[in-house]
Amino acid sequence: TPSTPEPQPVIEIVIEQANKRVKIFAGAGSNNTAEVIEKTRFAKQAGADAVLIVGPYYNKPTQNGYIQHFKAVGDAVDIPIIVYNVPGRTSGNIEAATVLRMAEEIPNVVMVKEASGNMAQVMEIARNKPKDFSLLSGDDALAYSIIALGGDGCISVVSNEVPKEYSQLIRLCLNGDFKEALTLQFRLLPLMNINFIESSPIPVKTALAMMGMIEEAFRLPLVPITDASRAKLKKVLEDLKLV
Repeated sequence: TPSTPEPQPVIEIVIEQANKRVKIFAGAGSNNTAEVIEKTRFAKQAGADAVLIVGPYYNKPTQNGYIQHFKAVGDAVDIPIIVYNVPGRTSGNIEAATVLRMAEEIPNVVMVKEASGNMAQVMEIARNKPKDFSLLSGDDALAYSIIALGGDGCISVVSNEVPKEYSQLIRLCLNGDFKEALTLQFRLLPLMNINFIESSPIPVKTALAMMGMIEEAFRLPLVPITDASRAKLKKVLEDLKLV
């Protein structure tokens, strides 16, 4: 986990290297609204196209608290906002009705990254969202199904390891070619699943190190993957001919 100032040069380098070839969404989450506003201001000044803001964690806001949190950010900084709902990490769920209300009432809330795993909740958003509001999957394995329900894409983990293949899968789904996409979905599914055999991002960073892409290094409280999980991860990578 980076300390507060560390992400700033990373955001600047990524924006510089991307050179407008792709859109850059900068993470700006915190459970402190004032800090989120500060991070969002920096992201805008750096040239980010949007900010990804996770629901406040640990302090467990009410549904109205979520709305007021995102409204405060939206009022303070004019930049597109992606609401990130991941109850497994935050201990609080941003309900479908809350997401839909923010989509209607906060002009710069333009997307939601939905990682609740609750398909009924996802369907409620897909069914009732404004036409100019995007529904993104926050779960690689569920993106196929979420796009079939009317979703618009995925913010992905597995794309760190197989960017071309996963991008192809998403494009096939968006084009309505679900039969061909399903073949690719099933091929990549073991990798999507093994990436969460231990707390993310431990497995994906380990995989990238095995692939020769990065150094295998972790900061506490994250620790290296266990030997048993490492062996399973290596087997999946070998099956996909990634190592």
